[in-house]
Amino acid sequence: MGQSDGKENMSLITVENLSVGYDGVAVEKDINFTVNEGDYLCIVGENGSGKSTLMKTLLGLQEPVSGKITFSKDAGNSGIGYLPQQTIVQRDFPASVREIVLSGCQGRCGFRPFYNKQEKALADANMERMGISELAGRNYRELSGGQQQRVLLARALCATQKLLLLDEPVSGLDPKVTQEMYDLINRLNGEGITIIMVSHDIKAATMYASHVLHLGAKYFFGTADEYMNSKPGKFFMLRQKGGICM
Repeated sequence: MGQSDGKENMSLITVENLSVGYDGVAVEKDINFTVNEGDYLCIVGENGSGKSTLMKTLLGLQEPVSGKITFSKDAGNSGIGYLPQQTIVQRDFPASVREIVLSGCQGRCGFRPFYNKQEKALADANMERMGISELAGRNYRELSGGQQQRVLLARALCATQKLLLLDEPVSGLDPKVTQEMYDLINRLNGEGITIIMVSHDIKAATMYASHVLHLGAKYFFGTADEYMNSKPGKFFMLRQKGGICM
């Protein structure tokens, strides 16, 4: 479970009466939740319920339709690491692993057109952290899906000391690699990094997360234990056990 259980940690993100969507048309309304330091929040729900749209709104990639998102000064200063859903074009990106991981340091460079020793050391440390140091000189497009996700996670870690936003990080991975990725993310949370993750996997959400945000007709926000005992949680876990896609 997430590291915030039983602790009074500082709020990093507060979302109040938020509506998200495109061109002023909301796909999800009245979203309210708080993410505290050390939390592991899973965002779940039906297809089209606005999970990825909410993620992009939190990242400032699109404007809210209405409502308010407040980041603590601490969260803003430490940056946000983002692991997006990969497209086919991105999977075929022609760059070395080290170049991609280093690109996560761009926000630290300011107007410098090069990476300094500290940033290069950070990239090396995060490749080691993700177990991909031996892949540093390899072309990204030659890697397996699981290796690529580790590269992108190392890149995201170069951008943040506190907060990771992960959009379907295990999508398309086989069960063994999926479990390895969940273990990695859980370990990072145990090291004090706050996690916000979009997921279709209700079982994993309730196993690893400290909190669950369920979007859609059956809206819910609370702890993972509360979610498992709620009507939305019971209903969607039953649907997933029955093999019904959400």
